[in-house]
Amino acid sequence: MDKIWIITKRELATFFDSLTAYVMIVIFLGLSGFFTWLSVNNIFVIGQARLDVFFGISFWTLFFFIPAITMRSIAEENKTGTIELLSTKAISDWDIVVGKFMACLLLVLVALLCTVPYYITISRLGQVDHGGIIGGYFGLLLVSAAYVSIGIFASSITNNQIVAFLLALFIGIFFHLLFDLISSTFKGPVGAVLEFLSARVHFDSLSRGVIDSRDLIYFFSLILGGLVLSTTMISRRNWQN
Repeated sequence: MDKIWIITKRELATFFDSLTAYVMIVIFLGLSGFFTWLSVNNIFVIGQARLDVFFGISFWTLFFFIPAITMRSIAEENKTGTIELLSTKAISDWDIVVGKFMACLLLVLVALLCTVPYYITISRLGQVDHGGIIGGYFGLLLVSAAYVSIGIFASSITNNQIVAFLLALFIGIFFHLLFDLISSTFKGPVGAVLEFLSARVHFDSLSRGVIDSRDLIYFFSLILGGLVLSTTMISRRNWQN
């Protein structure tokens, strides 16, 4: 665990030493704040003490931002050859992947924590469904973790950051949108399976304040799958080299 934390701290320091972390957080807060408080369908127009607008825009904003912060995680290491150097030390491929995963997820968590004042403000405006809001934040964190895992896997395949970014978006769009759209055209078991594969369906369930084991299994399966595939790709590259 110490080795994972060392890698996590190194990656976080890299984010905050550059403009990456600050730009991501500022743009995220700008977009979420505008649509939550100032857009046509803002909270005051709806007339309810809810953060549905915030969760809706964050669901899409994080989908694009996460590949941007994960694209360099392993691709840059592959390009510079430092991935081989890391692997020769007493650090396993799993430690490398999980450390980078934790760093990216912590950056997203910092961005989400910066929006807690939205929750505090809403709670002073009217009666709030605290369970729904907490579930929404929890859902955003799980969605983010799943997309971070996918992004790191995409980054482990290539040494080009732009390719990693586009590949993460391509893989993620199936879970983010396409499975949900396609499921409506099928009935029976096929439609049910496609609907289950949709991240939106599980996120909507959590944002209602309902913690269902099926939603947890879905997200943790995506997270674990991405991490295992990333570790496999790194191990394969090291073996070939």
